Amino acid sequence: MTLGTKLAWDDTVLPFQLDRSDIRGRVARLDGVLDGILKQHDYPAPVEALVAEMALLTALIGQTMKLRWKLSLQVQSKGPVRMIATDFYAPEKEGEPARIRAYASFDRDRVGGAPMENVGEGYFAIMIDQGQGMQPYQGITPLITTTLSEAAEAYFAQSEQLPTRFQLKFGRSTEKGGQEHWRAGGIMLQHMPKASPHVSGSGSGEGGLLAAGDLLGDDEGEDWNRANFHLDTVEEMELIGPSLPPTDLLVRLFHEETPRVFDTQPVRFGCTCSEDRVRQSLSIYSAKDIQKMTTDEGVVTADCQFCGAHYVLDPATLGFDAPEAPQGGSDGNDTSA
Repeated sequence: MTLGTKLAWDDTVLPFQLDRSDIRGRVARLDGVLDGILKQHDYPAPVEALVAEMALLTALIGQTMKLRWKLSLQVQSKGPVRMIATDFYAPEKEGEPARIRAYASFDRDRVGGAPMENVGEGYFAIMIDQGQGMQPYQGITPLITTTLSEAAEAYFAQSEQLPTRFQLKFGRSTEKGGQEHWRAGGIMLQHMPKASPHVSGSGSGEGGLLAAGDLLGDDEGEDWNRANFHLDTVEEMELIGPSLPPTDLLVRLFHEETPRVFDTQPVRFGCTCSEDRVRQSLSIYSAKDIQKMTTDEGVVTADCQFCGAHYVLDPATLGFDAPEAPQGGSDGNDTSA
């Protein structure tokens, strides 16, 4: 494969179910999505790896939700990487791709070493916004794990009481005669909700958090352990390489569990920022406040952290007491797709 060749399973999420084990799952492969996210920023290598891991988690988790609008994942940390934020936007119409965006806030002078060495004490959060008129949901779990995927597993055990497992691989790939680019692949396993009883109190996981073993009975636990044993045999090139389609991978790993696949969900890099959204965010400020934001050139500027879009606005058209209406203006559509 040469650089630029689009594989049929690049930037897709394939849902599946293991009928014998009452386990559902997802296989995700990201390529162009990661390029879209990471090329917007000059991240140090450890930060790039953390953002790639979060984007892959977001693709896997977002596809499991009955989502009308947006799922957000966030890491807040006291380490050199202060925050990682990702959004997963559900497809607007049947057959259209979901969209993912992500960015990180960090102290460049302190970043170094392995990726997770840059994440300190903090929390991992999942937020679900089903749109206008619906109550947003947020759940958090402390960051006391060695990887972000383990933090996500702890979240599902603690907040949702769903045994969940991730196996992720990501990194820079160089095809023959091509340039270096990012690729990622991962598998998510999750026991079906009906098999997860409510458990209260502390668990057997790190820091007293609940773990899969605390949530499953003997038979379900045996099925879960068997599926995870097979998952542990997956190799890096099987997840991110160009040779093995996701369907063949599932047969290789879980043929004894009777895997059944569903429709593939395409995903793309995409942002929802627009000039109208910037204006709306500034509409709570007075003319005096807007004046403090005005540059020496007599304009107000705003940059999107996710996609890098740069907006230049006339201060006379901003704020709740703006004396002038904006000329032209945007149509409110996304500025990137």
